Parts: sequence; structure tokens; C-alpha cells
Amino acid sequence: MEAMTTESADARVGPHDDEPHDGAFAARLNWLRAAVLGANDGIVSTAGIVVGVAGATEARSQIMVAGVAGLVAGAMSMAAGEYVSVSTQRDSERALLSKERRELREMPEEELAELAEIYAGKGLEPDLALEVARQLTAHDALGAHAEAELRIDPDGLTNPWHAAWASMLSFVLGALLPLLTILVVPAGARLAVTVGAVLVALALTGWASAVLGRSPAGRAVARNMAGGLLAMAVTYGIGSAVGVAL
Repeated sequence: MEAMTTESADARVGPHDDEPHDGAFAARLNWLRAAVLGANDGIVSTAGIVVGVAGATEARSQIMVAGVAGLVAGAMSMAAGEYVSVSTQRDSERALLSKERRELREMPEEELAELAEIYAGKGLEPDLALEVARQLTAHDALGAHAEAELRIDPDGLTNPWHAAWASMLSFVLGALLPLLTILVVPAGARLAVTVGAVLVALALTGWASAVLGRSPAGRAVARNMAGGLLAMAVTYGIGSAVGVAL
């Protein structure tokens, strides 16, 4: 009976199946979030462009030119922005890790005391904190200090190319929905069908972002749909006013 109890207790120890903590999961989560945000931006920005142009003219060719231009420009902007942003973050993390390596090499005792002080500040007894610091330093000094001091995983730095490609491709996929919808649907139902398709897509990206962030889905979906609807309403109003003026 005691063995079964111990075995049951052991089964509860460690990460849950739905809570992986390895660096690879963190990297995947980063580019998945970039992909969801890219798709969302593609949907909203391209929908705003084509709906705005549709407010000014019914010419399919003009709507297509504006939509394709917005798609290409937006995709390149997303890719460049993600690459620059993540590269800057990665450079900063590498610089901090390089500094930590130098300090571990030149002042190991001070670094050991610093690590022990961090764990003591988390509630461990000073002697236990020092022993934990010694064991972690012996196992992986840089990893222990990077995690405790810098909140960085040396083996899990985000790849800027992954984020850039994920953002660009997802932007294109998101942008294709309003662009193809408004071009394929007959002029009489063009706006209504496009707005409906965009709202459904925004509901899905809002739900996906909530799932990835482990937050309430209802609020994210409502916020996403409201933002997209506002963007389309504003651009349509501006397009209509410009069309009348011209």
C-alpha cells in the first residue's frame, strides 16, 4: 500500500503534460504567436484597404491593385519588423550572456555568492541557498545564472528568421481572405460577404491568440472583431467620401 502511495505521489511530481517547460517549446510559442499576430494584421489591414477602395469605386481592377499592393507591402513590412525586433532582442541577450560568462570566469566566488543570495531572497535558508547555488553552478554555471539573474535560457534564444517567416507567411494567408472574397463575390453582396468573412476570421485569430496566451477567449475574440469592424467602417467611410469628391 505504501509503495502504491509513493508511486502515485511520484506520478504527480514534475511538469504536467499540458505545461512543457523546455526551451524548444518557448521558441515554438514565440513564432506561433508571431504567426497569429501576422495573420490578424493581414486580415485587418487588407480588409481595410479593399473595403476602403470599394467605398470609392466598384471597379474590380482598382480594388485588386490596391489589395495586392497592400498585401505585398504589409507582408514585407511584417517580416522586416519581426526580424529587426527579434534580432535586437537576441543581440541584447547574447551580450548579457557574454558578460555573465566573463564574470563567471573572472570572479566565480562573487557570482556564487550572488546566486546564493538570489535563492535566499526567494525564501531558502542561507545555508541551503548556498548549497543549491553550488550544485547548480557545478552542473551548469551559465545556465543557472542566466535563468536566475537574467531570465534567459541560453539554449532557447528566439530565431529572428523563424519569427520573420512566420509573420510574413501568416500575413499573406490572412490578407488573401478579404482580398479574394471581395474580388470573387458579385458587386451587390461584395461588402456584406467580405465583412462577414473577415469577422469570422478575426474571431478565429482572437481565439487562437487567447489559447496561446492561456487567457479568456471571449474577451480576445470580442476585442479582435470590434477592432476589425472599426477599421473597415473608418476606411469605408473615408473611401466613400473620397469617391464622392472625385
